[in-house]
Amino acid sequence: MATLEYYDIIQKPVITEKSMEAMGEKKYTFYVHPEANKYQIKTAVERLFEGTKVARVNTMNVRPKKKRRGMVYGQTAKRKKAIVTLTPDSKDIEIFTGL
Repeated sequence: MATLEYYDIIQKPVITEKSMEAMGEKKYTFYVHPEANKYQIKTAVERLFEGTKVARVNTMNVRPKKKRRGMVYGQTAKRKKAIVTLTPDSKDIEIFTGL
């Protein structure tokens, strides 16, 4: 596979009740590219969102869920999720404001 650029790594934010509560502690949750590592995720967040400084990154692989529609069985896509913790003096991420 080709090398990943910083704009390819962050796919979309995760907006759930649990992730919205964690924003008070400056923890933001994103779906990321499955082959991205923690260092790539850190640099992508710092380059995409001006004024942010990342303290740590936690990643997890989300396994696919089995689904059934009638007689046909299948499964959802597997994903990778990252929880990014910002430093206390860092600026907040604007896409989450107003939610």
